[in-house]
Amino acid sequence: MLSFVLFEAGEGDGAWTPRQVYLYGPDGLPVPSEITLERDLLLCRKPTPDASGLALQFRLVTPAELGEEPGAAGDVASGGRVVATPLGVLSLRTCLLPERDSPYLLSLELARYRLMLFLNKMEDWGLSDLAGDSPIMVRFESARRVFTEALVAQRADADRDESKFGFSARADRLARRAMALAIDAGEQLALDKAKKDGAARATGAVYKAAVAAYEAATQETPPAEAAIIVAGTTGVTLPGRPTLGCAVNPNQFTDEQQRAIAAACDFVSVPMRWTDLEPAEGKYSFKNTDRWIEWAVRKAKIPIVAGPVIDFRPGCAPDWLYIWENDYETLRQYIEEHIRQVVTRYRRTVARWTVASGLHVNGNFKLTFEQMMDLTRLCVTRIKKLHPTAKVQLEITQPWGEYYAYDRRSLPPLVYAEMLVQASVPVDAFAVRLQVGQPLAGQSTRDLLAISTLLDQYAGVERPIAVSVLGAPSQPPRLERVDQQPMDPGYWRLPWSDMQQGEWLTRVVGLAASKPFVQSVCWQEVGDVPLGQAPREMPDGGLLNAAGQPKPALKRLYDMRMALKEGRAPGGMEL
Repeated sequence: MLSFVLFEAGEGDGAWTPRQVYLYGPDGLPVPSEITLERDLLLCRKPTPDASGLALQFRLVTPAELGEEPGAAGDVASGGRVVATPLGVLSLRTCLLPERDSPYLLSLELARYRLMLFLNKMEDWGLSDLAGDSPIMVRFESARRVFTEALVAQRADADRDESKFGFSARADRLARRAMALAIDAGEQLALDKAKKDGAARATGAVYKAAVAAYEAATQETPPAEAAIIVAGTTGVTLPGRPTLGCAVNPNQFTDEQQRAIAAACDFVSVPMRWTDLEPAEGKYSFKNTDRWIEWAVRKAKIPIVAGPVIDFRPGCAPDWLYIWENDYETLRQYIEEHIRQVVTRYRRTVARWTVASGLHVNGNFKLTFEQMMDLTRLCVTRIKKLHPTAKVQLEITQPWGEYYAYDRRSLPPLVYAEMLVQASVPVDAFAVRLQVGQPLAGQSTRDLLAISTLLDQYAGVERPIAVSVLGAPSQPPRLERVDQQPMDPGYWRLPWSDMQQGEWLTRVVGLAASKPFVQSVCWQEVGDVPLGQAPREMPDGGLLNAAGQPKPALKRLYDMRMALKEGRAPGGMEL
């Protein structure tokens, strides 16, 4: 069993309750466990004695808020100034830890992981030559010094708290200070890397270098504009710049939304929700989808990404389909016929299809492993047959895979992608659904270094990666209760607002666009749904408010697109 001591646990001001907690194993996959909070001790019971790490949501405070510590040389980041940058409520991890009889100090282990992640990414990204006096390294060295002080102070006799299993309150404060400094340094590292790589990708220098490396290694010239795999690099290297787009709600079709997409987007993403297209069995309704398709083709003259064609998330599959959830063969026939109806209608206008979404989560329709794989292959091959010239991508939802800790009939997302590649399923790209700040499973908020690391992990499947749905709200969400606990998705730096949504968009789009394996980034929805109508993707998650007025996020997306078109790194990437 693993156990962790918590300081300031509970409810009320200055306290916090662990939420969205699970264990993960040596391969990074969530493991089944029973986790309970008994006063100030988090108990984690698991079936095997293997080393495991703890993942949970943590309320972060700044070093300045934690107060001064006499003799703590690491309090300052530069110029003798205490760091006072807000960090938010984020989902974090510990390192893999062996079982032991005595508990660990949670804050210390969370800080240890952040220091390790920083060093690992420095090595992965080839940034070991960063100058010691650079702001990033000054911040990191501050974190490391404070962490060392926390290690020394954790069992200090003068400050031992027997009610906390002998740990020192001062050690907890120092550990949380070290964690805050390390997370801040990690975000700056990710953004600094994105600025450098973004400039090189925008000018085409990254692809030219990949072609030269490929020719040197193979003595062959790659096909023009082909994706290239070069030894020693992460994922494929794509030609050209990444494209930016936005999804629409077929039930809305306004002049303001059309102008926003025409100005800020390279393409438009048109959802193909089964519940909209065939609300009653055998009775298709394409009217709302047709008008967006026609506008994109005839007026805007921009490419169309359509789908997901098959999506079993709540609100996406029609009610009448659930009759067949326990009859796979009949369900498969309905899916095949639906694919035929949709693709046949739009194959002359759609450039890229998102064929299916989230089948690995195994949510509303419970499938066996064989059925999940068979259905995935069916979706891909059927669309390929109906529309041979189109590109197809498969969407990964809940990309961190927390759901696997609670449902062993599902498949971990990265394992699912790797198995499809090994099985030679002809997927042209994998699409990652990356939404944060909404009280739904898989949408808790992460820091920028964690997001950048996640994208690098998916690049390992050696296929182009599309961020098919990117989103954050412009207002704090209305919290829902799950298992008698509020499912608080957290926030990045400051509570969500119009301005904070735009700030987050700039950084995450910039991070993704700098990756040589990312082919496109698509915002989740162009406009908020008016009050009284059922929201589609995320309440307050659009680029326009419900009245059609632009939010700062729209201008940020426009600026990012113009920078990429002009062959320069996007601005506004600093913290």
